[in-house]
Amino acid sequence: MSDAATATTDELDKYRRELTGYCYRMLGSSFEAEDAVQDTMVRAWKAIESFEGRSSLRSWLYRIATNVCLDALNAGNRRARPMDLTSPTPVAQAQLVKQPEITWLEPIPDGRVLPSVADPAETAVSRETVRLAFVAALQHLPPKQRAVLILREVLAWKASEVAELLDTTVASVNSALQRARATLAEQAPAASDTANPLDEEQKALLERYVAAFEGYDMKALTALLHEDATMSMPPYDLWLQGHDDIVGWMLGVGDVCRGSKLVATVANGSPAFAHYHPTSDGGFSPWALIVLELRDGKVGGMDFFLDTERWFPLFDLPARLEA
Repeated sequence: MSDAATATTDELDKYRRELTGYCYRMLGSSFEAEDAVQDTMVRAWKAIESFEGRSSLRSWLYRIATNVCLDALNAGNRRARPMDLTSPTPVAQAQLVKQPEITWLEPIPDGRVLPSVADPAETAVSRETVRLAFVAALQHLPPKQRAVLILREVLAWKASEVAELLDTTVASVNSALQRARATLAEQAPAASDTANPLDEEQKALLERYVAAFEGYDMKALTALLHEDATMSMPPYDLWLQGHDDIVGWMLGVGDVCRGSKLVATVANGSPAFAHYHPTSDGGFSPWALIVLELRDGKVGGMDFFLDTERWFPLFDLPARLEA
């Protein structure tokens, strides 16, 4: 590769993380987002000689990335969480029904989408808008409204800049934004506690959560959960709500989790844990990636992503824990 080509690649790569965050919000899939950004980079690299500099390089890349995402969304698949598709199931009627992988909203490591250095206000917005609940709400928007809302509300682009990117008018952008806001208000995700960085109370909450889970102490665990706390387990469509059903599951089918170990990580701007099951030789094998939702000093939601062959490598998590 020539020095010029290397310089071009390096210049494009400066935008990879923020473009991944944009594509993730658009698509709801960590793997599709990374594919979309790679496609964007390849298209940009091939067309760089035709880039005339009438807009910034960043704006040009966002135009390409938007087109890539809109093409991907033309298939009509909307990613969701189990609670977006069905009502909660009483534990006595609970059945594990697996849905296709394309159905589910996917978790993503913070390091792939959040800025490494930014002012606190910008970081707070970035974290809030990659939360699972927020990205799930975005999936209710038509693709172009989704792009307008993200560009205007999350990335703070001017209406004129968005209009230029989408080859439309400022009036059209403002109208799309108004409709998107109205839809999002109807699908408003529950608020969550700021967790950047964790304060002492939040650290203590997570320490108690780990102790209760690893000790399989249901009384201690439910003391940390809101009364309307939810629990989901993609790729299964089952989700549970409330202390009685969550504990009923944990002490029934979920009793296989007794003796597990948790390893802290972060996902979607939220605290998360790699969940390992005990094995017959005394070690521990991957079972789930747990993403927690903290609200008003307690745990409001627990999402157990069970496809560890996908999630543990993405999060750079050990494939096994020794005894």
